[in-house]
Amino acid sequence: MVSGTEQRRFYGVVSVVLVLDLATKLVAEALLPKYVGVPVVGEVFQLRLVYNPGAAFGLHLGEYSRWIFMGLSLAALFVLGSMLKTTRKGDWVRLYALASICAGAAGNLVDRVRSSRGVVDFLDFNLGALHWPTFNVADTAITCGAVALALSLWEEGKQHELAPAPEVVPPAQP
Repeated sequence: MVSGTEQRRFYGVVSVVLVLDLATKLVAEALLPKYVGVPVVGEVFQLRLVYNPGAAFGLHLGEYSRWIFMGLSLAALFVLGSMLKTTRKGDWVRLYALASICAGAAGNLVDRVRSSRGVVDFLDFNLGALHWPTFNVADTAITCGAVALALSLWEEGKQHELAPAPEVVPPAQP
């Protein structure tokens, strides 16, 4: 169970990432032309304002996508909250991973609630013919957090495998 200090750190990370995500989206909407790339590093990195009504990689579930992904975001936040409650004291990797994923999920949820256009994306990378789908700070936090969470869970699994099996003592005979 996480300590009070760890909970404050968790909510601190969530707050910082969420504010950064929302602020950058507001700036992108205020300053960038829609769907037109603004070169930062030539064609490799551009700022391009797009709205994603679906999910990652353009996954779209029809006219109810907005509501389905809102529900999935809320469910994910609930599951992540329960994972936080069971996080071992001192497991900083898992704590920060969960905070990053929660902040990203909340940031994209705010977009879905405030507009039917979808999630605001504006970071665009191209490497020749390879184009990564346009994304935002929330998506970055979710991805980095998911990788860190997977590593934390993998490490925990390795520790369980290496732990000696409990000794079984047969019951005393009368």
